[in-house]
Amino acid sequence: MGFLDALLGRTKPVPPKLDALFALPSAAITLQAATDFVPTGTGSVCFRAAEGRAFSDIEKDVKELLAMGDATAPVRVSSDSYGFTWLVCTHDPADVEGLVTDLHAVNSSLEAGGFGPQLLCTLLSFRDSAGKPLGLVYLYKRGTFYPFAPRPGERRDNATELRIRGALGDDLKVEPELDRWFPVWGAPGL
Repeated sequence: MGFLDALLGRTKPVPPKLDALFALPSAAITLQAATDFVPTGTGSVCFRAAEGRAFSDIEKDVKELLAMGDATAPVRVSSDSYGFTWLVCTHDPADVEGLVTDLHAVNSSLEAGGFGPQLLCTLLSFRDSAGKPLGLVYLYKRGTFYPFAPRPGERRDNATELRIRGALGDDLKVEPELDRWFPVWGAPGL
């Protein structure tokens, strides 16, 4: 960044820190031991889809790459009501490592194709014995995680989110600013 950019307040996009995703398998074990939440086998990558052939080629390549792996269901693409695209991967719930590897591959492919700034978050889904959902959300631009516990009617279970933060504080770099714990309403798998 040059002097003029600094004066005018321009900044370069922060590159995503993708390797932090590999902390999720051990965090899943900690979460199971400390709480009633277990992995569902579903994970997703959220990004703002770009127009053009280059982006559609990368999306096609990612789907083909993951279809050759151990995914128990084909990779699917969905969109939410906010205009974001979710690439959803499904594995056996016991194979958190394989799921995280696939999610990392999706992110790496998008970043290598020049679409790193379009990456928003990665989500790993969990459920407790009563069927309540929980997502561990990774924010690319911050390099941090936070729990998201949605409830019916677009409400959140803040007490559960804070309890999960306490349980995972040693395993994951948890986002310290609670106002950055954005809800991901309608995220696949939750």
